Amino acid sequence: MSITKKLKSLNLSEGAVVNLTYSEGTDVFVHNETEIETALENTDVVQTLSELATIPGLEVTTAYGTNVLDSLREEGLLDDYERGSYNFQEYVAETITDNFYDVDLVDYSTEKYDYKRGFTTLSVDVNVPVSQLLEINPSIGVWTVSVKTENGTLTLD
Repeated sequence: MSITKKLKSLNLSEGAVVNLTYSEGTDVFVHNETEIETALENTDVVQTLSELATIPGLEVTTAYGTNVLDSLREEGLLDDYERGSYNFQEYVAETITDNFYDVDLVDYSTEKYDYKRGFTTLSVDVNVPVSQLLEINPSIGVWTVSVKTENGTLTLD
């Protein structure tokens, strides 16, 4: 049974929100302080976020309720995009990567094995209205889907 069918079967309220999380990590060198750059190059967390955030009609918000695309627009980071010039999703991914520390959309953590090596994990935690998710039915196969119900938080796989 697909995630969409499972969500429909829950009979959630119209204002219900689905929480989507995704994380991926990679081995890094920590002695030269390039662990974040290495993780950005070797994982697809930013690309996965930008794919979701750029789906027309889907309001993707952070855990704090800020719309992902609106926050980038408010910072003026999307001003240079010329409509139709190339893929908007790629542009958003590049923008998030280039302004990683400023936009604060992706969390990161590094486990250091020794003075030289470690493992960096990038993770994203966003919310989407369940009504939009059911209507648009985007591909969310890599995301962990959680929804609050009257019996507690339900995680779907």
